[in-house]
Amino acid sequence: MKSLNKRFFFTFALAALLALSPSSAETITFSADSMSGKTGKDADNTTLLGNAFVKTTSMEISADEIKLHGHNFRYITATGNVKGKNTQSALDFSSGSLEYDRETKIAVLKEKVSLSDSEKGVETSAEIIEYNQNLEIAIMQIGVKLTQKNNVCSSAYAIYRKKAQVLNMSGNARVVQDDDIFRAQEITLNLETQEITLDGKVKGNVSTSTAESKEPRPESKEEKETQSTKDVINDFNSEESAKKRRGAKRG
Repeated sequence: MKSLNKRFFFTFALAALLALSPSSAETITFSADSMSGKTGKDADNTTLLGNAFVKTTSMEISADEIKLHGHNFRYITATGNVKGKNTQSALDFSSGSLEYDRETKIAVLKEKVSLSDSEKGVETSAEIIEYNQNLEIAIMQIGVKLTQKNNVCSSAYAIYRKKAQVLNMSGNARVVQDDDIFRAQEITLNLETQEITLDGKVKGNVSTSTAESKEPRPESKEEKETQSTKDVINDFNSEESAKKRRGAKRG
């Protein structure tokens, strides 16, 4: 079986290299507990089962099962405990399934997807994330959540632009920054400047309380002396008023 695996790997890698033009040639390496497949004029097909792993120029993918199919093994489909990284964009990901087009460099991840951009300190999760490697844009759908610095963002739909460091959210969009909460139908957050733009049914809750306002400020020496003087004057006036009332009763 080992010799068969070696021969199949050589045939597979050679076919991929020869079929592509020199400018777009790409070596694909893989490993698995077992595999089956075929190569042909119209389509190539390979199935990797058990601890499957595939590496291309810009992608590393591991899963329970990985299929390479299409002309020149253009498509990679992974299912079950999918994990990997896009080495070009410096993104780590995990999901239930993945579909990757080696020509367009677009990956579609589904089922409890998480995407980590450690370079920018951004963590995202959603049910569906489509990532365009050439544009470095991630389109997220259903139960979207993104955290970055003190921002906790959520919405039904969002677009994360890695290069511009901008997040566009729509559908019950919400941003929480410490004690401040912003809600709107659409929210745009600049992840570098922290500037927020809200549009459509805007709501918010901004906290202005500070530690200084919560605790009473101690009186200064001058304030204490002034208050003492006021107390003496008030006592004197009260005594004089009492004397006048006693004199009026005698009269």
